[in-house]
Amino acid sequence: MKKALIFWGGWNGHQPEKVTQRFQTMLEGNGFSVDRYEGLECLEDAEKLLTYDLIVPCFTAGELPRQSEKNVSYAVSRGVGMAGCHGGMCDAFRKSTEWQFITGGQWVSHPGGDGVTYTVNIHKGTSPLIEGIEDFEVTSEHYYLHVDPSVEVLASTRFPLVNFRHAANKPIDMPVVWTKYWGYGRVFYCSLGHHDDVFDNSPSAAVLMERGMLWAAEGKAYVETHNVDPEKYDNSAKMY
Repeated sequence: MKKALIFWGGWNGHQPEKVTQRFQTMLEGNGFSVDRYEGLECLEDAEKLLTYDLIVPCFTAGELPRQSEKNVSYAVSRGVGMAGCHGGMCDAFRKSTEWQFITGGQWVSHPGGDGVTYTVNIHKGTSPLIEGIEDFEVTSEHYYLHVDPSVEVLASTRFPLVNFRHAANKPIDMPVVWTKYWGYGRVFYCSLGHHDDVFDNSPSAAVLMERGMLWAAEGKAYVETHNVDPEKYDNSAKMY
């Protein structure tokens, strides 16, 4: 049985408790054993993190202790997957640059605030994770992020829609859904999820999250069943 760790907290405006209850239900429906915790204490035990197949963060605008950051980085690099949504993953720890390096992006703005209606454009043919999903509309925050150029973008949205200062620049396609790797670990992110009801109002968003979590959780099994060098991507001595 696969094991997942879900932790939540920080700013309550993102409804982290409700969102993580939804994700727990999704994972348990796929046969996972799920540990769900409020707070960051669950990241202090480096050895325990290695026992999970998946870590799902839902913690906005917090401060991650340096040792916990190193613990997560090490676990993911050894194959433990990470998957999350919205500010709960890519606005979790604004001072933790390695967290941002792992996850692939960082929130910087949402021009127009909540209630902006926009289209999520699916990049067809880029991944099995988006197979059968068509472009869909969302009414929520329109997330503007600074994004790692190495990510594999599976869906994007067009900016600008709101006449704010960023509109003085050329139109751009902002990633909404992406995958990447951190060592042997699979990382999945979806910027939708400002409130829990986004996943009810735009069911494709829920499908993407479920598929993304399941995909990310497969990395550890690959490490365990293939003759890989656990030190291949470990350059931590030079980083720290």
